[in-house]
Parts: sequence; C-alpha cells; structure tokens
Amino acid sequence: MRRESGGCFHRYWHKNVEKTNRSISFCGKLSFWIWTMTTMANKLQETIWKETIMKKISVLIPCYNEQENVEAISKAVLETLTRDLPQYDYELVFIDNDSTDETRPILRRLCAENPKIKAIFNARNFGQFNSPYYGMLQVTGDCVIEMVADFQDPVDMIPKYVKAWEEGYKIVIGIKTSSKENKIMYALRSFYYKTIKKLSDVEQIEHFTGSGLYDRDFIEVLRKLDDPTPFLRGIVAELGYKRKEIPYEQPKRRAGKTHNNFYRLYDAAMLSVTSYTKAGLRLATFVGAISAFLSMVVAIVYLVMKLVWWDRFPAGMAPMLIGMLFLGSVQIFFIGMVGEYVLSINQRVMHRPLVVEEERLNFEEK
Repeated sequence: MRRESGGCFHRYWHKNVEKTNRSISFCGKLSFWIWTMTTMANKLQETIWKETIMKKISVLIPCYNEQENVEAISKAVLETLTRDLPQYDYELVFIDNDSTDETRPILRRLCAENPKIKAIFNARNFGQFNSPYYGMLQVTGDCVIEMVADFQDPVDMIPKYVKAWEEGYKIVIGIKTSSKENKIMYALRSFYYKTIKKLSDVEQIEHFTGSGLYDRDFIEVLRKLDDPTPFLRGIVAELGYKRKEIPYEQPKRRAGKTHNNFYRLYDAAMLSVTSYTKAGLRLATFVGAISAFLSMVVAIVYLVMKLVWWDRFPAGMAPMLIGMLFLGSVQIFFIGMVGEYVLSINQRVMHRPLVVEEERLNFEEK
C-alpha cells in the first residue's frame, strides 16, 4: 500500500511539474513575443513620428579641393544639430565640384560611417554658382541651409537660422557686417555692391554670399525657374519671400587656399550685371552719343581755326592719333560689354543642364 501510495504521489508530482514547466515556457514565449511586438511598435511609432511630425533640416555644403576642411565641418555641423536642435531630423549633403585632391575619398569614408551624411560627385567642375544651386534642388528636408566648407560661414549661425524659420520666415540669410579677410578685398566688395545696387533694376543685397536657410516652398520656386545660369543672390532679392537678415562677422578661412581668384570674382560680377542690369548697354549708347557729339564739336572748332588762321595753325598728326585711340578704346570696351550680354543670352538659349552627376552616395534610389 505504501509503495502504491508513493508511486501515485510521484506520478502526481511529476505531472504537476511538467504542467508548471509548460506554463513557464508558455509564459516566457508570450513575454518575449509581447516584448518583440512592443519594440517593433515603438520603432514604427518613432518612424511615423519622424516622417509626419518631426521636421527635417538639410545642410548643404558645396566643396572643391577642401580635403583640410570637409571632415572638420562635418563634425562641427553634426555636433551643432544634435546639441542645439535635437527635436529635428537632419541630413548633411556635400556636393563636390570635381575635386582633384583627397576630398572625395574623405567624403566616401564619412558617408560609409554615417548614413545621414550624403554626397554628390559632379562629373566635372560646373562653376561656383551651378553646383550649389543644383545641390539645393536635390535635398529632401523641409528647409535647406547652405554654407561653405571653409568655416567662413559660421556654424553657430545654424540655430539662429532655424529660430527665424520657426518664426515664419521662409528665407533667412546671413549678412557680413565685417570680415577678417583682406581689407582691400572687403573694400572692393563693398564698392561693387554699392555700384551694382545703384545700377540694378531690382533690389540687390549687400554683402550676401548665398549662405542662409531656404524653405521648401522657395526651393520649389527655384525648381520651376529652370535657369541654366542661375544667380542665387539676385533670385533671392527678385523672387524671394519676405526674408530675415542676420548679421555676422566673417572669420578667416580655417585651412587651405581660397579658390576666389580675379577671374572667378569677375565672372560673378558679370553674371550679376548681365542678369539684373541694363546699365552696360545703356552706358554704351550714352557714351557713344556723347563721344560722337564731342567729336563733331572738336572737328568744327578745328576746321574754323584752320580756316581763320590757315597760315599759323598747324594741324599735325598728334590730335588725330589721340582722338582715334580714344574712340577706338571706347568702342572696344563696349563691344566687350555687349559681348558679355550676348554670352549670357547664349548660355541660356543652349539650355544645358546645371550639373551632370558622376555618382551619389547614401541617397535613396528613385
């Protein structure tokens, strides 16, 4: 009897233990399933929140032979965004204008390390205006902040731009009130801005380099323009929304050599003149008319003096040569000015693409 009772007890105990183990196993699987589903739901909720509620800031940095600066500017921008603007999603986009140094390998490494860093490699150098303009049309954020790679556009301007954007401004731009660059260059720039401002048919913004924040609505305006030779500084003044201007002191270039030689500055000046003024053509007309009138007056005076004092007034060759050289130089100058306008028209008529891409990194395939 005792053995039978013990056997029954053991069978009962083992059966209950098995039930308990099955219950524990079931509870563990259920708990793991609940935890997995909760984690997935939280991630999905976070993704939906980012896509539907969290605004996205795109920072665009055009570069050309900036191997000393691209990694440093990348680090500085990311630190500013994560520290001062954590409530925003972001992307950092570099557009490289066919650099010949180590800029591209460095950008490849940065893109491999961080999917939020993106890069566009141009097939060749398409100029200092086309490349940034094209880059602005490729970003995916609710706004785009454009700045140069050499730190001459201060990184700490980013939170100021965003604050003004949240106040309702669709365009927020930086205005240089002073500069640590060469004093002579700054004075020449000031003279140029004041001159073009007086000659232009539309408003011109003094000491505006293009750095600033642009809302997606304004980017759509740029997209519709379809201009093969865009001049952003003029477009902002002519077609832009109500804007806010934030002053700053331009620091020295962090490293490397500037790429703004005389030819590039001249090209920028001529693009501004031919795009937004009639002054060159009007000046040619006025100077030509005035020169013709003065030449006629001098010729008549010369003729009268020769007739009155024919035996004492030597005509000579010097006055004729001086007059010919003066009129010839005036003609050549204004032929060149007219040529600049014709060149501008020709570039627009050919309607070539802004940029031809060689490669892009970390962009989603369309």
